[in-house]
Amino acid sequence: MSGADGEFGVYIHWPFCLSKCPYCDFNSHVRHAGVDEARFARAFAAEIAATAARAPGRSVSSIFFGGGTPSLMQPKTIAAVLDAIARHWRIAPDAEVTLEANPTSVEATRFRGYRAAGVNRVSLGVQALDDQALAELGRLHSAREALDAVGVARAAFERYSFDLIYARPGQTPQQWASELTQALTEAGEHISLYQLTIEPDTPFAALHASGKLRTPDEDAARALYDTTQEICAAHRLPAYEISNHARLGGECRHNLIYWRAHEYAGIGPGAHGRLDIDGARHATATEKRPESWLMRVEARGDGLVADEVLTREERCDEFLLMGLRLAEGIDLRRYAELAGRVLDQQRIAALREHGLIETTAEGRLRVTLPGFPVLDAVVADLAA
Repeated sequence: MSGADGEFGVYIHWPFCLSKCPYCDFNSHVRHAGVDEARFARAFAAEIAATAARAPGRSVSSIFFGGGTPSLMQPKTIAAVLDAIARHWRIAPDAEVTLEANPTSVEATRFRGYRAAGVNRVSLGVQALDDQALAELGRLHSAREALDAVGVARAAFERYSFDLIYARPGQTPQQWASELTQALTEAGEHISLYQLTIEPDTPFAALHASGKLRTPDEDAARALYDTTQEICAAHRLPAYEISNHARLGGECRHNLIYWRAHEYAGIGPGAHGRLDIDGARHATATEKRPESWLMRVEARGDGLVADEVLTREERCDEFLLMGLRLAEGIDLRRYAELAGRVLDQQRIAALREHGLIETTAEGRLRVTLPGFPVLDAVVADLAA
């Protein structure tokens, strides 16, 4: 069986975009000649079948189409992939089926097609509600187009979310407060708010290294983070994870599978998975290059390029790293079961004394609001 509460997710990676954003280090590719969707759908089905043969009998509680830009797919392609999943695993009646979309590819008719195919939640890459900022981020849509897309999503789906990027060059807390407040008037039960990070080997990294792109310093970034928490809490959308905010019950179930260290299958070019096979946790990864992945699947049934059994220590470190991102924290009993030992009580006491973590009466360990900006250091201390 899958994780302790039966949660099992399937992640489908669609690697194609209309253009490559300068801050993005995701596995995304631009193909001007068009994409053979039927061929990719057959390959997705083949990799699903191969994965289900290794991890049979699962009940799928969440399916997530990520990318890239999955909303570039035709609804019939989405339907074919969902049919393939249903052939090999049981899909729970209340399963969450999320599709990522960009405002440039949002059409009401297409969204109705996704809904008919089985999608019941969408996540829009809005990124900013300021036209100049959108241009600087390399986005192809305007703020007005973004808000129109949110309106289309709201009309087509009961559950929708969108992303914004803050801590942009020159952004002040006052500017961000105004933009975020406007965004929250459009938000439903969920919103994702990411601080801009400079990822290696991206155009932004080159600009940053040359001094042509300056991001807020540590103090300014902290002020922007604090502004985010205050405004979202006031709008009853508190953070349930560092970058994700939701009303109670509106959390993204698929992402909770990652953060709670449950099982998920990774399907498609560059997808990662975590599968429990014969009592061991396997970390899987597939070929990143879309055409190479395609040929690999057609030749051998899957695109796997890595399939490693995690050691007990690796699994526990991952459990800490992912679980402490959540406001709910981790179950210390589950950690002890995984690790065969308890966490160092002296380290817990020291971090608690500094106000960075707290323990609950229910036996959970969680990071405090002051602790979240230094989460990496907290995790490193606990894992040492």
